[in-house]
Amino acid sequence: MISVLVVDDSVVVRRLIVDALGDAPGIQVVGTAANGLLAQAKIDQLKPDVVTMDIEMPQMDGIEAVRELRKRHAALPVIMFSTLSAAGASATLEALAAGATDYVTKPSNVGSVKESIQAVRDQLVPKIQALGGRRRTPPPSAPPRGPAPAAGLRPGAAAPGRPGPPPPPGAARPPASGPAPARPAAARRSGPQGRIDILAIGSSTGGPDALTKVLLGLPADLAVPVVITQHMPPVFTKMFAERLDRSTPLKVVEAGDGMELTAGTVYIAPGDRHLVFNRRGTATLTQLSNAPQENSCRPAVDVMFRSVAALYGGTAFAAVLTGMGQDGRGGAKVLRDAGCEILAQDEASSVVWGMPGAVVGAGLADEVLPLDRIAGALLNRVRVGRSAAVAR
Repeated sequence: MISVLVVDDSVVVRRLIVDALGDAPGIQVVGTAANGLLAQAKIDQLKPDVVTMDIEMPQMDGIEAVRELRKRHAALPVIMFSTLSAAGASATLEALAAGATDYVTKPSNVGSVKESIQAVRDQLVPKIQALGGRRRTPPPSAPPRGPAPAAGLRPGAAAPGRPGPPPPPGAARPPASGPAPARPAAARRSGPQGRIDILAIGSSTGGPDALTKVLLGLPADLAVPVVITQHMPPVFTKMFAERLDRSTPLKVVEAGDGMELTAGTVYIAPGDRHLVFNRRGTATLTQLSNAPQENSCRPAVDVMFRSVAALYGGTAFAAVLTGMGQDGRGGAKVLRDAGCEILAQDEASSVVWGMPGAVVGAGLADEVLPLDRIAGALLNRVRVGRSAAVAR
């Protein structure tokens, strides 16, 4: 059972969240608190697995509460409860930077209390199950050091005749008839690695912090554009792009219709729009799509990856970072078939290993790296590929 502490100064909102979680399987609300100061004592007393936290509260607001909480509880998942507005988006991003794990938005423009409860339930329950379940699962012991795995096995795959490790939460499981056969690593190009013309990144839960760290490691004179799909609602993506533009070396924008992709610029898919691309002469232009959700998401990583594969093929380089679900796995397959190389964030550094785990589980990842090595790997691949292309 995943225990939850609900922190909000509004009695009505506290009741709404408690009711929304009341019949959720495997979840139990163990307490409530009216502000961040009271929450600190309740956390020590009740030891919840997950905390939901309002932002605007008296005595101690949610942002300050997260900062204080992180001094004593580094790994406790905290889900912020935010308004879908510019002020709410800005405050939520500040909370994420302070150490919050994820967020949900308060229901708006709903017709009844019942609909509000359902809207909260639909957002909160999957996040609590993913984050609380991960925290309750004891970390695996480090495997003994030994010889490198046999050539052709994907990271974490078992040698022939030996059982492999159980799949991580969120990763695709093998069929009941037996373990899935190990997929050989992608065939490498003969000679120098090929030229890279674009970086494509997908992320979700834990993505804002992960993307910030990756972009901080890329230089302002990066020789290629970067396109990103991060699962976020409207307003939030614009505020997130502006925040990244101020804090990282690269120019970062929320993608609009008809923007020409240029080197050293990062384009973030806007909330509620898929990001795809088309060609006009030698220029690549952004295009926003209202096509249906994929993997319950819009924007969806799969949609962006497929579009990148269609235009760039093997000259694209992709990374799948922390996130719930399996968005990105289907698109990674299309990219791989087009000759693209793919990185996946490892489980230990991911907030949730759903998306990267699905890519790894499908045998689509060329490398599985901790977050602090991903920027260096992206940059090295761009430099090596483009230098080799010039030399030829």
